[in-house]
Amino acid sequence: MKIFATLIFAFFATIALEAQEITVTGTVTDESKLPLVGVNVLIMGSSNGTQTDFNGKYELKAKIGQKLKFSYVGYETVERKVKDKKPINVQMNTGAQLESVVVTAYDASQVMRSKVSGVSIPRASYPVNNQVSNNESYDKIEENIFKMVTTSPLSTFSIDVDKAGYSNIRRMINNGQKIPKDAVKIEEMINYFSYDYPQPKRNEPFSIITEVANSPWNKGTKLVKIGLKGKDIATENTPASNLVFLLDVSGSMNSENKLGLLKSALGVLVDNLREEDKVSIVVYAGAAGTVLEPTAGNNKEKIMQAIDKLSAGGSTAGGQGIKLAYKIAEENFIKDGNNRVILATDGDFNVGASSDRAMEDLIAEKRESGVFLTCLGFGMGNYKDSKMETLADKGNGNHAYIDTMQEAKKVLGTEFFGTIYTIAKDVKLQVEFNPKKVQAYRLIGYENRLLNDEDFNDDTKDAGELGSGHTVTALYELIPVGVKSDYLKNIDELKYTNNKNASKTDELLTVKFRYKEPDGEKSKLIVKTLKDSNTDIKRTSSDFQFSAAVALFGQQLRDSEFISTKSREEVIRLAEAGRGKDKEGYRAEFIRLVKSYK
Repeated sequence: MKIFATLIFAFFATIALEAQEITVTGTVTDESKLPLVGVNVLIMGSSNGTQTDFNGKYELKAKIGQKLKFSYVGYETVERKVKDKKPINVQMNTGAQLESVVVTAYDASQVMRSKVSGVSIPRASYPVNNQVSNNESYDKIEENIFKMVTTSPLSTFSIDVDKAGYSNIRRMINNGQKIPKDAVKIEEMINYFSYDYPQPKRNEPFSIITEVANSPWNKGTKLVKIGLKGKDIATENTPASNLVFLLDVSGSMNSENKLGLLKSALGVLVDNLREEDKVSIVVYAGAAGTVLEPTAGNNKEKIMQAIDKLSAGGSTAGGQGIKLAYKIAEENFIKDGNNRVILATDGDFNVGASSDRAMEDLIAEKRESGVFLTCLGFGMGNYKDSKMETLADKGNGNHAYIDTMQEAKKVLGTEFFGTIYTIAKDVKLQVEFNPKKVQAYRLIGYENRLLNDEDFNDDTKDAGELGSGHTVTALYELIPVGVKSDYLKNIDELKYTNNKNASKTDELLTVKFRYKEPDGEKSKLIVKTLKDSNTDIKRTSSDFQFSAAVALFGQQLRDSEFISTKSREEVIRLAEAGRGKDKEGYRAEFIRLVKSYK
């Protein structure tokens, strides 16, 4: 009888123990021991969960005996049983299909309210003990307004292949931060994703596609998509590269998610170097110096040894470092090759040429040498997006923000050699609208890429570059003739303007493209027209629907006055309808981000 009573006591004690709710904490890292941001941590069999913060840490309430599932885009799912109050630390390995990971809605009991932003976020995704400094800088963006076709029939801008805006916002969402409006660059969000545009025909460097449909966010308006696709060049067929890594090792870079992540990220690029490629490394802190003389790309061990020895400390002599890097690039210039400086920093220049204007003048001067520039942004808290963008724009280059090893593999692995192989430079677009069809228009995004109309035919005016395999997408919202809109302000009727040809065609608009060959000085012209249509956006291509979803989410983040819906569900519906094949799963990740942002 005594034995039986003991067994009964043990049985109920076990049940009581397993029913005990405890606070579970831990850290999630990748194979390189670097923290993963925004990992979904879900209690299996429930809707309770959270996400890791910028340091890879999480915290949630769970019962002993329950299982936690750790899932992250591009990584294999991990399961761990809650046994006691000891931290559950997890290392995740790459290899999972990106498209299979979609976040599950979290229970309200696991959500806290951010004191900074006033929005509800998953408990662990806001770094309570490591609050973000509000010292990040972004150029002010004045959202494009609707322009009347009768007074402004032309819209002219430069292409933008930068993608930093999306990965930077993703970092903020995963970290539970309030997103500054000026950090939301809608064109960079849209162009982060690749689209299934056709390969160019004949000898042209890029193909052009256009679509029009009814707008998904405003009744009575239309949405136009203009897409470019650069010719795909196989990596083995790209010219030899002369690369100079210009690395910030100042004190502001002294953290695992800055210099630590940078060192691991460069390993991805080094893995893809060929024997004919050359690499040099320049570092700068209080002063600038060379830590690796030009070295053949197949000598990977020597290159990685130089990278592994890097440590951070001192102030930031950015201007001095840029001059030295360009000097080495020019001395080792490869004719008909890819000559490029790759600057990696948090953008915190504070010694020497530090103002945006001084840096702009320096880079504009250096680009005449034929050396292009890639800017890689790292870190949070004091990230200087405005300076990074200035340098990339003036250096005939591009700008990316690396927040995780997943992004490092995308930027420096999958896409890098296509990015640095420029197939067209100074690419400009000019759209002329038919006043008999279109009452007003607005370009969505590209605010810092606008050009004067007369710049289109001026070959001395700098514009964006297009790399091998790149896609570029631009969206216009149109108000057709006869549609009343609160977005339009009245102007006096024009006395002299009257285009009789406009009424003789069903064309909605004409798109003109100018570009130069990579080593050319005289531009070439391509012209394409788009006919009017009343197509529902649900009947358009998946690319059109997905790009519209990204644009709508960006406008919601900016609290745009030009959209009638603030509904996240509408974004998700559009994105899921436009998800398409999603071979690499980045569209699924976008859907996860929208669902997790509250």
